[in-house]
Amino acid sequence: MKINIQNKAWYFFFIVVLIYIILIFTNYTAFSTSISFFTEIIIKIIPVFMLVFVLMILVNRFITKEFIIKHFKEKSKIKIWSFAIISGILSMGPIYMWYPLLAEAKNKGLSYGLIACFLYNRAIKIPLLPLIILYFGIKYVLILTIIMIIMSVAQGILINKLIKEEN
Repeated sequence: MKINIQNKAWYFFFIVVLIYIILIFTNYTAFSTSISFFTEIIIKIIPVFMLVFVLMILVNRFITKEFIIKHFKEKSKIKIWSFAIISGILSMGPIYMWYPLLAEAKNKGLSYGLIACFLYNRAIKIPLLPLIILYFGIKYVLILTIIMIIMSVAQGILINKLIKEEN
C-alpha cells in the first residue's frame, strides 16, 4: 500500500491525539496546561485568520495576469518599480506558477531587475502580517518591511547593472 502525504498528515494527527490521551492519565496538569495554551492561541489567531481569508479573496478577485502585464508596461520608472514591489507583496501561490508570467513579461521588455524586485517582495506576505505583528510587534514588522522593500529595489538595480555589463 502506497502512503501519500494526506495519509501521513492523518497519522501525525492521530499520534498527537494519542499522546494527549496518554497525557490525560499520566500527567493531567501538563495536559490541562497544554490545552489552555492551545485554546488561548486559537482565540488570538481566529480573527487573524478571518482577516487573512478576506484579503486572499480580494487579491484573487482583482489581481489578474492581464492586470499585472498591463502595469509592467508603464512608462514612469517610479510607477513600474512601485508596481513590482506591490505586485510582489500581493502575489500568492507557489512561486513556480509565476515563472511563466514573468518569462512572458521578460519577453515583452521587463528587466531582470524588476523581476528580481518582484520575487524579493514575495517574501512580504500581507496575510501573514497580522500574525507576525501579534508575535513581534508593529515596530519590528514596519522596520523589517521597509528594509525589505528598499533592498528589493537595490537588488533589482544591481542585477540590471550586472546583466548589462555582462551583455
